Amino acid sequence: MKILIDKYIPYLDGVLDDYATVMFLAPDEFTPERVRDADALVVRTRTQINKDLLEGSQVRMVVTATIGYDHIDTDYCREQHIAWTNCPGCNAQAVCDYVEEALTDSLIDRFIDSPIFQLTVGVVGVGHVGTKVAAMAEKKGFRVLRNDPPKGIGVSLDEVAAQADIITFHTPLDSTTYHLCDADFLAKCKPNALIINAARGGIVDEQALLNSRHPYIIDCWENEPNISSEVLCNERCRLASYHIAGYSVEGKHNASQMCLDALCRFFQLPPLRCQAPVLPPPPTAGWLANITKQLKSAPDQFEQLRKAYPLR
Repeated sequence: MKILIDKYIPYLDGVLDDYATVMFLAPDEFTPERVRDADALVVRTRTQINKDLLEGSQVRMVVTATIGYDHIDTDYCREQHIAWTNCPGCNAQAVCDYVEEALTDSLIDRFIDSPIFQLTVGVVGVGHVGTKVAAMAEKKGFRVLRNDPPKGIGVSLDEVAAQADIITFHTPLDSTTYHLCDADFLAKCKPNALIINAARGGIVDEQALLNSRHPYIIDCWENEPNISSEVLCNERCRLASYHIAGYSVEGKHNASQMCLDALCRFFQLPPLRCQAPVLPPPPTAGWLANITKQLKSAPDQFEQLRKAYPLR
């Protein structure tokens, strides 16, 4: 059995060696030639899983070490009887911590002149991440509106727009959520409502955001890694980062273990454990503001900065 693993997925080195030939590749090394004789792929969002990559291969399973799976052509996989799975909830706490940092009193007071108990946070998407974000915001003293129509949870999106001072998106990206935050939605929002996208690029229409009056915080961008310098460097871009909201040691270890569990189930291997992580010290105060300065000074280095980001 042969398994190809994205080399930026940690804690898997040597774990499967007794059961498979394992190769660790950079995202751009997942080519039709390289995957042709592989039985399984373990990837991240940078690898597009589709007919162009998989046609003629013997791949039987694809695992992505991410919550999002819009980089996987699930219809093609189903048609070809290729199993696939993602890692829902693996980095939910890390994304929640990111949003909490973004909502610290010192940052909010720069652009919203109200005490926390008078502010309303709208959480759009109440899955693994949104549930934690909503609970965190309530604990900090915000009034919280939840919106998740597929789950039958909370208020309508129009109610969120009309009432929320801060709107944070935590939905998957699909045909129903693409540009969910568009010009029409923004026009319904309070004039100074803060928009946060730490979910998936494409949920927020960045051009509409640029044309609006709203301050914003972006971690997940359209057209990554070729992000818009105009959107990044606009004065209303309060905080920005290079798609690392979910990048934590805990989140990465969770994802790697979930990938390993999926492989073991599918190929009927005995239960295996990832390498133990080394926990880093807590991030220093203002770490997100420092990342923002770093990215704004070198927007063309988005991918390099992301690869070099030390897990928190």
